[in-house]
Amino acid sequence: MSQSEPDMRVVELIMALRSAGIVDRQVLGALERIPREQFVTADFGERAYENRALPIACGQTISQPFVVAMMTEALCLTPRLKVLEVGTGSGYQSAILSLLSRRLYTIERYRTLLHAAEERFDNLRLRNIVTRLGDGMIGWPEQGDFDRILVTAGTEKCPPALLAQLREGGLLVAPIGPPEQQFVTVFRRDGEAFHQRQIAPVRFVPLIAGIARTL
Repeated sequence: MSQSEPDMRVVELIMALRSAGIVDRQVLGALERIPREQFVTADFGERAYENRALPIACGQTISQPFVVAMMTEALCLTPRLKVLEVGTGSGYQSAILSLLSRRLYTIERYRTLLHAAEERFDNLRLRNIVTRLGDGMIGWPEQGDFDRILVTAGTEKCPPALLAQLREGGLLVAPIGPPEQQFVTVFRRDGEAFHQRQIAPVRFVPLIAGIARTL
């Protein structure tokens, strides 16, 4: 396939996302530009553009492209915004966010995942991503406040520390609820109040406090 010919797997995925209700052209364009096959293991390379979650190291997953697109769309990103991501994982969601924001701060509790993601960011020349090995529950207070926060792991209640680091008028998107009944939820800060709305049911790995001692 020549460089001018589109990868039909990507074309089909973008068409499927549009059919599923993703309408933001900037979000679709970001998913089109980021090569998902670079964020999965070699065993799953042929399945990289299927609209499904896939396993990665440390017992984690790379999210289904539709969920990535839906949560990204819910953030209402613009190129001037400062974004915090809790849960770097493979780095795929991070890469999408980096194309749509001014600067992305991303936290991961597994050293193995973080180092692999950093290597991918370097290979793709994504220069506006700042990484940290840390506890996502407490966020990144010395870099707050953030215009947007995305949490890529499930939690029954949104950690107060993350809400506290959200700028006035900012949005936080996270999977909220017990494991069997999580919903992508959008929080909008209005002074000391946080208005919230549910978007869609999902199932994410749990948000865990602390830094993993192994892996």
